[in-house]
Amino acid sequence: MNIFFDNIIEKLKKEIEIEHIEIVDNSLKHKKHKSFSPDKFHLHLKIKSLYLSSISRVKAQKEIMKVLKEELSNKIHALEISIEQ
Repeated sequence: MNIFFDNIIEKLKKEIEIEHIEIVDNSLKHKKHKSFSPDKFHLHLKIKSLYLSSISRVKAQKEIMKVLKEELSNKIHALEISIEQ
């Protein structure tokens, strides 16, 4: 897997109680979009977390985005987040 993705997983697991996380790279689906950049990712995080599923969806997404603040400003163009128990 991509080292960048491994770093995202490690960062999230360090800051938030997560049982499982999967990163799906959807960047190629957006290749023909006007704002597409090969240097930035379109990612879907599929997260299994009792903690995140116990708080509001907005609060959970804010926590994830806070942890990934740097990546969102540099390497991630779009981020879809799915959370399950």
